[in-house]
Amino acid sequence: MPGFEVLQLRVMVTGGTGFTGSHTVRALVAAGHEVRLLVRDREKVKRVFASDAFMPSDLVLGDVVDDSSVAEAMRGCDAVVHVAALVDLRRKMAARVLETNAAGVERVVGGAAKRGVPRIVYVSSLSVFFKPGPAPLTPESPIVPAASAYSQSKVDGEIAVRRLQEAGAPIRISYPAGIIGPDDPGLTDGNNAMRAWIAQSAIDTGGGFQPVDVRDVAALHVKLLELPDGLHRYAAAGPMMSWAENYAVIERVTGRKFRMRVAISGKRMRTLGRIGDVVKRVVDFSFPFTLDAMVFATQWPGVDASRTTRELGLRFRPVAETYADTIRWLARAGHIPRKLAGRLGE
Repeated sequence: MPGFEVLQLRVMVTGGTGFTGSHTVRALVAAGHEVRLLVRDREKVKRVFASDAFMPSDLVLGDVVDDSSVAEAMRGCDAVVHVAALVDLRRKMAARVLETNAAGVERVVGGAAKRGVPRIVYVSSLSVFFKPGPAPLTPESPIVPAASAYSQSKVDGEIAVRRLQEAGAPIRISYPAGIIGPDDPGLTDGNNAMRAWIAQSAIDTGGGFQPVDVRDVAALHVKLLELPDGLHRYAAAGPMMSWAENYAVIERVTGRKFRMRVAISGKRMRTLGRIGDVVKRVVDFSFPFTLDAMVFATQWPGVDASRTTRELGLRFRPVAETYADTIRWLARAGHIPRKLAGRLGE
């Protein structure tokens, strides 16, 4: 088992006003570390952390694609956590997504390595290993080319970061599954899906869903920073559930049945995804109803994150706890009517 150092770090975080980034900031502060944020909007920092007991004050205004602001943000820091990424599924944004996310990896992760920052965490994605099949994915799985621009940007970033890592750069990589949890500044994909399941309809199909609590992902990032030098790659994932099992957890924690559950085969869902791809050529949209998304939804093979628990001692909280906290927050924040949250909205 890797050892952990007792230390206090000054950590520069990108994406610190986003969902995963803001929870990572909270976890770092709770662990006794100092945090500096590279942000584009100071006012968003105030909005995101308004209800917290602390307000990040060490801020650098800039962008991950700008060398000068990245260099200023890293000055005097012992560690870097790179969470920021441009997520946009519109066809017209494909080139920008690829360029922005590649530049972010080069400027932030590559820049930290060049400047000799001794601890670097890069937030990757399990999608870089995805291909349909029976075997569960692990951080040791082969990297697979992707269909969408965003997914391909994560593949390209993974390849670039691994080259740096294998050349000796002190980079630690995290691979989260479907991130769910409360206190989401932008209603990201996982929480938006939860809102849709509760407020609209639930589709029973092939495959399934594998969530991970955003607070556990943040805890993993703290642990990665505290590891000694080495080639560290760890997944963050809860249990793999069929779609029926996923909806059963929601019904159990809310105490109410879904208004509508529709059974559609995985093959038909993928056909609908192909239609979505055609529609995007005429009416561009960011909602993930595409072949790429439907393949993920219906053929996800699951992820084995047991090594994270075994080696780092990080135990992923029960799905029911994550879902209850998330639904309670969705109702409190006005994303769903309180009555749809059942007992959690009382």
